[in-house]
Formats: sequence, C-alpha cells, structure tokens
Amino acid sequence: MTADATDAPALSFGRLVPVTVHFDDLDALGLLHNARYPVMVERAWAELWAGHGFRFEGDWAAAGDACNAVRELTVTYETPVTRPGPYAVHLWLERLGRTGLTYGFRLCSADGATTYARGTRVLVRLDSATLRPAPWSDTFRAAGRALLRSAE
Repeated sequence: MTADATDAPALSFGRLVPVTVHFDDLDALGLLHNARYPVMVERAWAELWAGHGFRFEGDWAAAGDACNAVRELTVTYETPVTRPGPYAVHLWLERLGRTGLTYGFRLCSADGATTYARGTRVLVRLDSATLRPAPWSDTFRAAGRALLRSAE
C-alpha cells in the first residue's frame, strides 16, 4: 500500500483504498495481467474489512463474517494499466442481503479520476461447519450499510 486511505479524495459513495502495481504484476506486453485486477480488489477489500475488525486468521470457525465464498465475479477492462506505481481501488456495496452481498469496484488512478477496470462480485456468508449460507452479523451489517451506494 502506498498511502493511508484517509489521504484519498472524498467520494459520493464507497471508499478509495490505495494499492500498488508492481513490475512483476505486468505481463509480457507490459500491461497489468488480467488476473491481477481481481487480486488487487481482493487485497483492498481485505484491508478495508480488517479496519472494521473482520479478518481471517487461520480458523474458519472463528472467522465469522470472514467465512464467505465468491458466487459470481464480473470484470470489464476499460483502459490498460501500463506501468507500475500507485493506484487505488474504489469499493462500495450495491446490495447487502441477509446472507449475501454484491459489491462494486473500480481499479483506478490513485486520485480516482481514471478508471482502468470495473466490476461486481457476489459473496455468500457461510456457516463454517455446514458450508451453507448463514446470516451476516449485526456488526458486519452496520459496517456494510456505510458502504452502500445510494439509489441514484
């Protein structure tokens, strides 16, 4: 990470989390490899949720809301990332259901002005013993509500 999230510009919704593209993230053409975009987004979400006290530390039974699985991922690549350096991931929730959620994201310039890729990901909260859908905790839902994108 290159800077504190508090250094990020104000957004009308969601959060801008700084990330770094390293030289070895680029492919043979010098472009950010397509598989690295979701990794950058995952790392940004992990940092954001860890700031709210939600993290996986090796024990799925103790993980609570961090025990979840991806149901769907969509990514649209808009402009290639052509060099290493500081960037950001803009994160927000589109929907927060009882056992699932849909979040939106943009991999963008560090100032949030240029979008390189955007997408959505659907997560389902799982019971660690049965691997069946389980409700999000009230604490998680409260943190998630602050990230919801309002109807525009």
